[in-house]
Amino acid sequence: MSRFTLLLGGDLTRTPALDAEIAGTRVIAADSGIRHASELGVTPELWVGDFDSVPSGLSRAYEHVPRRVYPSEKDKTDGELAIAAAIDAGATGLTLVGAFGGERADHMFLHLTQALQLCEQGIAVRLTSGAQEGLPLAPGRRHVFTYPQGMLFSILAFSELSGLTVEGAKWPLDGVEVAFGSSLTLSNAVDGQLAVTLESGRALLVAHLLNDWEY
Repeated sequence: MSRFTLLLGGDLTRTPALDAEIAGTRVIAADSGIRHASELGVTPELWVGDFDSVPSGLSRAYEHVPRRVYPSEKDKTDGELAIAAAIDAGATGLTLVGAFGGERADHMFLHLTQALQLCEQGIAVRLTSGAQEGLPLAPGRRHVFTYPQGMLFSILAFSELSGLTVEGAKWPLDGVEVAFGSSLTLSNAVDGQLAVTLESGRALLVAHLLNDWEY
């Protein structure tokens, strides 16, 4: 398995869990996501984007990193270009660091939908800011998670969901149907061994790793 870490332009909180997640991976930076390289102690093998949001100081500090420069008027985001570069290099697993928060809510939303698309292509993907992480729920399998007792989590639905089962939670579900736009699957809490099974539909589990949980 060839695992890549992609540095995106959103928020980052460095944690031991995040360090372990990206250890030994190949790294590609997308435009201003290069600012996370120093904090994480990594050096990208490639830097892609239109470079319209990179401070000059960072540009000089990482001038040794190979660049793939695109025009500012393009039909793909810098993050999407970084994903494509990783896949072209043989990636079978991706960790998208800086996928949450940031100045562009539209980009954050796109990262969520891209994660679902990548999952459907058979590519393992994790979205993270260090404080939060998102994991696509592939239909037809039981996803088991090791999270702390009481940790807040939500399941974000991007379509109608069928046969959703949630075990090891304060509010368990057993093969339920979830209408598109329903808030039924928001703000749950871990209560035991969390496991989620989805028969059909598109959804992500979002875990709030560093929040103060009330349970």
